[in-house]
Amino acid sequence: MGLLVFASLAMADVYKYVDPSGQVYYSDKPRHSRYKLIIRTTNSRRQRQSLATKRALYSPLIEKIAKKYDLEPALLHAVIRAESSYNPRAVSPKGAVGLMQLMPETARRYGVEDRHDPAKNIDAGSRYLRDLIDTFGDIKLAVAAYNAGEAAVRKYGNRIPPYRETRHYVSRVLNFYQR
Repeated sequence: MGLLVFASLAMADVYKYVDPSGQVYYSDKPRHSRYKLIIRTTNSRRQRQSLATKRALYSPLIEKIAKKYDLEPALLHAVIRAESSYNPRAVSPKGAVGLMQLMPETARRYGVEDRHDPAKNIDAGSRYLRDLIDTFGDIKLAVAAYNAGEAAVRKYGNRIPPYRETRHYVSRVLNFYQR
């Protein structure tokens, strides 16, 4: 029991290396570049505090923009949390950038040149979300289209596309929104 308590308090990334003879080594501090990260740990308490701090930092801006586009601030917070965890410098592997993870085409569509600018990013992402809600008449479908694209939602008969990532995304956003 004592070991379990201690283990839950210890936080360290775990790396693995297999040498040419097949011997396996694990370490929290890789000794060379052939060690591969296999478990990433976080200090969840610090992470929650950081998330709360970031949320508080952007709340006044989110409130203002939500009012401008007749959206609930809680919905914008939910999308931002799911998209970037309030990181204005976030960049996805697919090229989405900023707090609301604007793709280049979406940024152009809404006149945003600097996708890293929090105010412009949130404004454009919120306008896009408002347009999606107006188009599909349903928050779930709007959130699905925000993730997978409008064409994907239309392709599947104005239903949430059967993509695992999109279904998980919609669930996460709605969960954050309802909290």
